[in-house]
Amino acid sequence: MGGEETATSKAPRTERGKRTLRKLLDAAAAEFGERGYHDASISGITQRAGAALGTFYTYFDSKEQVFRALVDDMGHLTRQHIAERVPGNVDRLTAERLGLEAFIDFVREHKDLYRIVMEAQFVAEDAYLNYYKVFAAAYTRNLTQAAEKGEIRPGHEEERAWALIGMSVFLGMRYAVWSSDKTAKEVADAAAELITFG
Repeated sequence: MGGEETATSKAPRTERGKRTLRKLLDAAAAEFGERGYHDASISGITQRAGAALGTFYTYFDSKEQVFRALVDDMGHLTRQHIAERVPGNVDRLTAERLGLEAFIDFVREHKDLYRIVMEAQFVAEDAYLNYYKVFAAAYTRNLTQAAEKGEIRPGHEEERAWALIGMSVFLGMRYAVWSSDKTAKEVADAAAELITFG
């Protein structure tokens, strides 16, 4: 299971196959998000995707395999969304603010993300850990580069990465899943102030 690939060894080779896989993963997100892992079904996924049951088995061997692929896919989609919203030429503190704003916006559009990822710790613990480890590795690299450029103080980049992830997770729950009483920008600005000034 790579960080950017799905957990299936039956990866599609054609554009049509890639579109079908995307439909299945989107349908799985809706099915697992609404029903939870144990109540979700393969037939529910295929009905939502408008696909035949046999189509599911072209890409996945089981409900657990599609769930693992979905956790990996959600991590990829989240990172992609943030990367698209954070220009590469901004300093680290600006990137933190923009990244958090993008994350909150993403969660507001994909509220099932939290249920699926949280449930993964009980259904597929390795997929759950990998979801966060991939984020932490990229974060650590970014913080190390920022320290080398003199944008932040050097040291403890890995611990800082996990701390920033933890902050994002709970801000996402509070201001994207439980309530959206503040704009994503307001939340990101408040967190950026804390990060910048303590």
